[in-house]
Amino acid sequence: MAQATCDVVGDVLDKLRGLSQGQLRLLMRKVPATYRRELIERWQGWAQPGQCEPPGDWRIWMIRAGRGFGKTRAGAEWISEWARMVPGARIALVAANDADGLRVMIEGPSGLLAVARSEESPRWVGGRRELHFDSGAVATLYSAAAPENLRGPEHHAAWCDELAKWPKGDAAWDNLMLGMRLGEAPRVLVTTTPRPTALMRRIMALPDFKETRGGTHDNAYLPSTFVEAMVASYGGTRLGRQELDGELLEDVEGALWTRALIERCRVDAESIGKYVRVVIGVDPPATAGGDACGIIVAAELRDGRLAVIEDASVERPPPGVWAQAVAAAAARWGAERVVAESNMGGEMVEAVLRQADMTLPVVPVRASAGKVRRAEPVALAYERGQVVHAGVFAELEDQLCGLQIGGGYAGPGRSPDRADACVWALAALRAGMRKGRGPGISRM
Repeated sequence: MAQATCDVVGDVLDKLRGLSQGQLRLLMRKVPATYRRELIERWQGWAQPGQCEPPGDWRIWMIRAGRGFGKTRAGAEWISEWARMVPGARIALVAANDADGLRVMIEGPSGLLAVARSEESPRWVGGRRELHFDSGAVATLYSAAAPENLRGPEHHAAWCDELAKWPKGDAAWDNLMLGMRLGEAPRVLVTTTPRPTALMRRIMALPDFKETRGGTHDNAYLPSTFVEAMVASYGGTRLGRQELDGELLEDVEGALWTRALIERCRVDAESIGKYVRVVIGVDPPATAGGDACGIIVAAELRDGRLAVIEDASVERPPPGVWAQAVAAAAARWGAERVVAESNMGGEMVEAVLRQADMTLPVVPVRASAGKVRRAEPVALAYERGQVVHAGVFAELEDQLCGLQIGGGYAGPGRSPDRADACVWALAALRAGMRKGRGPGISRM
């Protein structure tokens, strides 16, 4: 009878594992809480790929993921398995501070006490800061704020939680690693939401490092209302990409734009009111089917600020497709004119746009030293609060943050097509405001 029950449960798990995240989330809404809890507790059948120990010979494993992905659950299950498999093991639990360690790693809803099996009874000895497992394994809780406590103790395994927020992180990490010398293959698990700290970069560059990833949306057991609210509020923003998607967002050395600068300039699209005039910047691909065609819509606002209001760029389009996309954006926003980079030749750009029934003035500009000269004052306008982003434009913002002083580019892709188109549009608007008329720009 017991075997038959196990077989049925196994069949159910196999079928549920075949569902998409959306299907699984919908099912979880309808399953009663008691049954949902039973399913969640069957860890081996439900762990996400990013929560599973990677194969191979590694020393450091990092789960770099967004909030709510299940990093804590993965860490607690991994440590619990170590305690079962290595009787008498000595384990380090390192948190950013004492309170976080106890609240999350030990006593939390996904902590070590909560994930213990029904036949297990781990005991927390607060005075010694130790968790004693049935096998004789002992896990000791340390605070990264007191790195000297890690000097001397030796361990078989370690779980480091939220490493990106550790104070005195380097000292705590170094003292921990110098004590990872028990057993044949000591291992360390790091669970963290990423921040571009020097310690994060240092660990990720180690030769014996492995990483798994995950985002908030990957956890089908989170309330769908929570996930939807988080995506609606933070989706695509720097905060959302870091805290929800688990991306490590770093600023390029010598960049004209930084992530923090763009976040300061972000406003809600519905809050900026009507536009005085609209210009579309275009960076056409040099060859058919080559790079993306950057198409950025920018507007002058009644209060004198400039706003990026749409990224209508098209990936690897033939000329007719990107021209139609420009024409559609112009009609959608009532644009005054189009400013197009003439790397294909000014007459050719105009001819392609005319074939799409473009009736607006088309002003060609050449990408040479003029690109750098225009980008720097536009970046300065951002610094002064004269430019806003009316919404989130993640791909454009990644490229802006890759433009460097002196004309270099260290962003995604081969070419900053969206960023160039943005600079052309904003530069044209600035030129028109200085001259007190429509947004003209001289031919180069």
